[in-house]
Order: sequence, then C-alpha cells, then structure tokens
Amino acid sequence: MRLPVQHPLVEPSRPSRRELLLGALAAGAALAGAAGCGSAPAQGPQPASGAGTRPKGAPLGVALLGLGGYSTEQLAPALRHTRHCALRGIVTGTPAKVERWQREHAISDGNVYDYESLPRIADNPEIDVVYVVTPTALHAKYAIMAAEAGKHVWCEKPMAMTAAECQSIIDACRKNKVSLAIGYRMQHEPNTQTVMRFAREKPYGELQRIRAVAAGRSEREAPWRMQRAMGGGALYDMGVYSINAIRYASGSEPLRVLSARQWADRPELYTEVDESTEFELELPGGVRAYGKASRFDSENRLRVEAERGWYQLQPMQAYTGVRGTTSDDSSVFAQAHDGQQARQMDAEALAILEGRPPVVPGEEGQRDVRIIEAVIRAAQSGAAVEL
Repeated sequence: MRLPVQHPLVEPSRPSRRELLLGALAAGAALAGAAGCGSAPAQGPQPASGAGTRPKGAPLGVALLGLGGYSTEQLAPALRHTRHCALRGIVTGTPAKVERWQREHAISDGNVYDYESLPRIADNPEIDVVYVVTPTALHAKYAIMAAEAGKHVWCEKPMAMTAAECQSIIDACRKNKVSLAIGYRMQHEPNTQTVMRFAREKPYGELQRIRAVAAGRSEREAPWRMQRAMGGGALYDMGVYSINAIRYASGSEPLRVLSARQWADRPELYTEVDESTEFELELPGGVRAYGKASRFDSENRLRVEAERGWYQLQPMQAYTGVRGTTSDDSSVFAQAHDGQQARQMDAEALAILEGRPPVVPGEEGQRDVRIIEAVIRAAQSGAAVEL
C-alpha cells in the first residue's frame, strides 16, 4: 500500500511553591499535552542568560524539554556521566511526572517549568541549555522559545518538519547569539567517526555504492508516532538515520532523489503514516545510494562498497554495540562503545564553554530534512526530484 505521507491543588490563602508550580503545569498540559516524548554564529556562541555567575570549570546546566521515553531512558541517565554539563531542570506538560523527576534527579522547584511558563527560564542562571525532546512537529516552536529566552538549544532529530522550519530555528539562534546543536549521537560514536574519516581518506578507493537501512519491527508505538501532523511514520522517525548515514559515509551531498516508495504492510495500524519507505539517491561521481526506513522489517546496517573492498557498520545506529567490519578483516574499527548520548552532550557542551561552533550544527539537520521532503515528493509523483 502506498501512502501519501505529508507534513504536515489547596490551601487557598497561602499556596506553597509546589502547589503553584503543579497548578501551572496542569493548566499548560491541556495546551501542550501532545509533547512528551544553526549553526552558531561564526564567532562562536555567546554565554547563556546568567552564565557569568557560573564558577570557572562548572558544568553547563541542562533542562530537558519533553519527558518521554528518550529523555527518561537515555538522556537523563547519560547526564549522570557527563563532565561538562549536568541535568538542572525540566520542562513538561505532565504534572504527574514532576515529583519523580525531582526526586530522582535532585531538581529544585525553581527549575521546573511547563510549556507556557518556558519564557521565564530566561531569568534562571542555573539553566544554560534547553534540550528539545518533543515530537518533531513541536521542535521549531520550543527551540525558538528557548533561543528567545537566551538559552543555548540542543534539538533532537529530525530537526523539524520542513527545511523552512529548520531555517526559522537557525535564524532565532543566530539572532539571539546562542548555540544550536542537533542530537546526532552517531556522529559522536567512534566507529561511525571512522566511517566519516574513510569518506575523506578513501582507504579502499573511490566509492561505488552505499546501502543504509534503519529498520526495526515495532508492535506498539507512542500515539504521536502514528500521526502525520506530529511527524510520525518511518521516514521521519528512522529515515533520518539512513539519510544522514549516506551523507556522512560519502562525505558529499546527494544531487537528486532518483526514486522513492512508501507503503504499509499493516494498514490497519498505519492508517495515515508510512510503515516503510525506501529510496535511491544519486551522489556526485555517479555513486548510487539505497536507503530504507521501516517499522516492519528488521535490518540495521550501513555498507559502503568501493573500488578495493567494502566496510560496514552493523548495527549502524543502535544505542550500544555499533560494530564495524571490513572486507580485508582490518582491525581499524574499535571495540563497540557505549555512552553515545554522554559523548554527544559533553562534546556540544565543551564547544559552548570554549566559544566554538557546535559539532553538529543546525545546517546539518536542515540538510537531512530537505532530503526527507524530496523523498516524499518523489514517492508521491513517481518521478525523480532534484536537490
């Protein structure tokens, strides 16, 4: 089945601080309940609001915006192992989550916000960075709000629903002189970095073909992942890994989408978004790249074929255990490394502290979203789309 995926509390006289806070959260939940889950200026990012009061050598304070599974199971635990940043705040539309997060992560009442009170984070010197971890359709809204509050922005991938939304985030961060980094954890993973180095050094000769598949069968999804308007579907959810892998493995930008197809093997479940998407890209030098994203199949691999051999990562984007192999059994790849999210956040925090541009800037996220849009157009039209 081919789917036309588009973008698309009680003492009234003297309420306590916690009661006021939870009351505000409850009010905001109705308006932002769907959320849960730029490069820096050339001279480097400016300090976030209140950063001048931070003791020398102190880590950056991070607020997680959106307390869904990824924040809960990956980012918050990773922030226990970082050196240059630490979890200091949360932004949530779900009041029931607050007490647990405060207890488990020692977050003070003053560092808890709902989505409507987010602008007040501008006055909080303990928060330097807001990490946006909401459904994709809400990334632009909250990334821009964080930038306008004078806070550095880390944004999960895909960066936004459209390249135009990505540009609006980039512009807001530039205007407010804050850093913007996109959460491409794989670009901080050592074996992935080896593949990126191979793209520059070409130890196996000129590239010929690339295959990047990010697929994992899912029997149950968060409701928003099944909604077109929120950025659900395999292409937005998983395809960004395949697209980014093709780009970093080749060290070049695709010229055109040659063909694309979107479908659902379980249409009773995937009623408005794609369950699988496959596409073929043309790269400079006549190199062809096949990409696939699926919530039905099970494959997780990046394979690069060149003149004098091949190399691959399998799995290529798992949270742990990314392993590399080569056609000549070279030992060039390291042992599998864990701690991708901690590496990512520490690297981006250090860039801010040292006044350098981010490791993975907003333009990187925008390039992938532009390709996502082109893949959708190619699937709908049945024709090639220039990039």
